[in-house]
Amino acid sequence: MPEQPIVITMGDPSGVGAEVTVKAMAELKPQERARYAVIGDHATLERAVRACDLDLSLRPQGGDGDTAALQVIDVPVDGLPGRFGVLSDTCGEASFRYIEKAVELATSDAASCIVTAPINKAALNAAGHHYDGHTGMLAHLTGCKTSWMLLASPTLNVLHVSTHVSLKEAIARATPERIYETIRTGHNHLRRMGLQTPRIAVAGLNPHCGEGGLFGDEDDERIAPGVAKARKEGIDVEGPISADTVYHRANTGAFDLVIAQYHDQGHIPIKLIAFDTAVNVSLGLPIDRCSVDHGTAFDIAGTGIANHVNMLAALDYAGKLAAARRPR
Repeated sequence: MPEQPIVITMGDPSGVGAEVTVKAMAELKPQERARYAVIGDHATLERAVRACDLDLSLRPQGGDGDTAALQVIDVPVDGLPGRFGVLSDTCGEASFRYIEKAVELATSDAASCIVTAPINKAALNAAGHHYDGHTGMLAHLTGCKTSWMLLASPTLNVLHVSTHVSLKEAIARATPERIYETIRTGHNHLRRMGLQTPRIAVAGLNPHCGEGGLFGDEDDERIAPGVAKARKEGIDVEGPISADTVYHRANTGAFDLVIAQYHDQGHIPIKLIAFDTAVNVSLGLPIDRCSVDHGTAFDIAGTGIANHVNMLAALDYAGKLAAARRPR
């Protein structure tokens, strides 16, 4: 295990992030729990422990006390509502500060990986932080011009050419260079994770990949050249392949990764197949980050019923990322 902890950002204080975090931590043995530190609000985490009726104590990171207790890096934010299920710009500000602290730790090698609990985009933007979500925020905080969203699961992995943009903008972003860079990024990541020769499929943009121009020429003029460039470098990649069949083929073992052209083309199949076990992974950053693949669920926050299976999956993937850390 690496000496640096894996840090977990609590997410929106009004959402289920605190609950799924403490539930997951309570399942771990004390020596396993010592590997983690939660960045967030100590009082909110205490309320989550009570709401979930857990036998779990908290302590400041590096502080004295019960070594079996969950380590907390408390980031004070004035004016938190003090209850769950509230849409609040203060909670949006807190969400941002937790992530900012995590990036500070990761970029200084004081953390080996970041696991993020869900944030609320409306609260985040109301606080003046205008990002489309975690991935864009992390790219900005680390000075990256571009990044990618990978959804990883036991049987299907999907990397997106674009995510939180309109369908019109997604089509515009499907350029040969972006297709090539997405393929190369996915290839390098899977090799890092232990696959020596990843098998990659690139989904087409139009129905039946345009059917020779009958339903559009983007597949021939934009996607195919990007695939060809990657193949010339020795990457095992096929495409474009009609999106109505490629996910089934990948899920049954034909491919290790599918390149999706836009948000829903990638999200819908993987959420159908692996709703509770898919993990959101940010690629292209100088730090490692993965996340649960669900929202803040304000409607059930504070009730103690939030499912923490996805958080356990994210922690497992973070461990693999930490074990395969890139040299700085």
